[in-house]
Amino acid sequence: MITRTLSKELGPYGVRVNSINPGLIVTEGTNTLGIIGSEVEQSFVKRTPLRRVGTPADITPLALFLASEEAQWLTGEILYASGGIR
Repeated sequence: MITRTLSKELGPYGVRVNSINPGLIVTEGTNTLGIIGSEVEQSFVKRTPLRRVGTPADITPLALFLASEEAQWLTGEILYASGGIR
């Protein structure tokens, strides 16, 4: 809701507000918490249509796209980058 609210408030000033909602991503944090390699990861992978966890490389192109002029007509949008799980 905050993405849509901020997009309405900031749009008149030329500011676009979008968000990326990632699924489980392999990061330093998920490794430190012991999620990667655990039953939690296995459960996630089983429920994910793409049958894997994400990586930062899966998210980076989306962030770059949203920051680019190619996304100039997008605001208030949520991109789900979760391998198909919601």
